[in-house]
Amino acid sequence: MDKLAEMYITLLPVILAGIMNMVWCKIKLCDCLKKPVDLGRNFKDGRRIFGDNKTFKGFVGMVIFGVIFTVLWGLVCSDGSYAASHNYFYRNFDNTLLYNVLIGALSGLAYALFELPNSFLKRRLGITPGKNDISGAKRVFFVFLDQADSIFGCVLVVCIFCPMPIWFYFVYVLVGAFTHIILNMLLYFCHLRKNMF
Repeated sequence: MDKLAEMYITLLPVILAGIMNMVWCKIKLCDCLKKPVDLGRNFKDGRRIFGDNKTFKGFVGMVIFGVIFTVLWGLVCSDGSYAASHNYFYRNFDNTLLYNVLIGALSGLAYALFELPNSFLKRRLGITPGKNDISGAKRVFFVFLDQADSIFGCVLVVCIFCPMPIWFYFVYVLVGAFTHIILNMLLYFCHLRKNMF
C-alpha cells in the first residue's frame, strides 16, 4: 500500500497541473499561444503532423503549472512529513526551491511531449483529433494509449532522479493510466472534456 501511496505522492503535482492545464486551455487568456505545435503543417502523407489540439498554449501551461504545483507540493513535503519521506523525487535529492522548479518544468514538459507520438500515429491512421472514431481492438488500444502516453514521460522523469526496475516503471505507468481514466471521466462530467475517452 505504501508503494501505491508513493506513486501518487510523487506525481500529484503533475496530475494537478494536467487538470489546471485543461482549464487554462479553455479560457480566453493568452489565446495568442493557441497555435498548433505543428504550425498547421502536413506530413508527407498529406495529413496534419499532430493536429490542432496540440498547441503551444498547452505546452506552456503544462510547464508553468508543473512548476507551480511542484513548488507548492515541495512546501507541503517538509522534512519529517509522510509526504516528504514517501516522495521519490526526494529520495536522492534535497527538497529545495530550485530543484522543485527543475522537476516541475521537466515533468510538465515530459507530459506534453509524450502526447505527441500518439497524436502523430492517430493522424497517420486518419483518426479525428480529440476523438476515438474507430472501433474494435484499435479503439481499446488508443483509449489506453491516450491515458498512458503522458504517464510514460512523467514516470521517466521520476526514473532520472530515482532509478527503478523496468517492471516497476511499467506498473507505475499502468497505475497512472488507470488514474487518468478516472480523472477524464470526472473532467467530462465537469464539462472540461468534450468526450470521456
